[in-house]
This record gives sequence, structure tokens and C-alpha cells, in this order.
Amino acid sequence: MKYLAPLIVALLLTAAPAAAQAPSRPTAAQDGFVPVDAPMDAKDTMPAPLLVGIAYGFIWVVLFGYLWSVRTRLATVEREMEAITRRVAPGRK
Repeated sequence: MKYLAPLIVALLLTAAPAAAQAPSRPTAAQDGFVPVDAPMDAKDTMPAPLLVGIAYGFIWVVLFGYLWSVRTRLATVEREMEAITRRVAPGRK
């Protein structure tokens, strides 16, 4: 009896996604998003190649900025480590 409630909950959780994916065609009178098969006018479309190019360009700029930042911080740490090594053990490299 004590295993019945978790079993029912498990069955409901596994059956819920299948029930939610039942095909239903939205109607025009329905409130919310209704997909459109084709754009009505040329001005209603978005310039996708331009937006994708801008997005990729932004990502590359951020990536190179991050790499430059890591490179400069690493060079600073290397200089500091070299200075500490010279101070701790004079005459050794």
C-alpha cells in the first residue's frame, strides 16, 4: 500500500509528456500565437542572414577579448613569478 502512491505519481509523470504532445491544430479564434504559413508582405520579414552574421561577429569579438584578457593576465603572473624566483634564489634560474 505504501508503494502505491509513488507508483501512481511515477506513472502520471511519465504519461504527462505523451498526453501533452497530442497533435492539435490552433484555430484563428484562439487567443495566443497562431503560426503563419507564409509572410504577408516583404516588409514583414526579418533579415535573418544579417542578424546571424551580427550574432556570430559579436561572439567572435567577445571570444577574442576574453583570450586577450587571459593572455595579458598570464603574462603578468609569469613576470611576477620570475621576479619572485630571482629574489628567493639569487644566482639560480
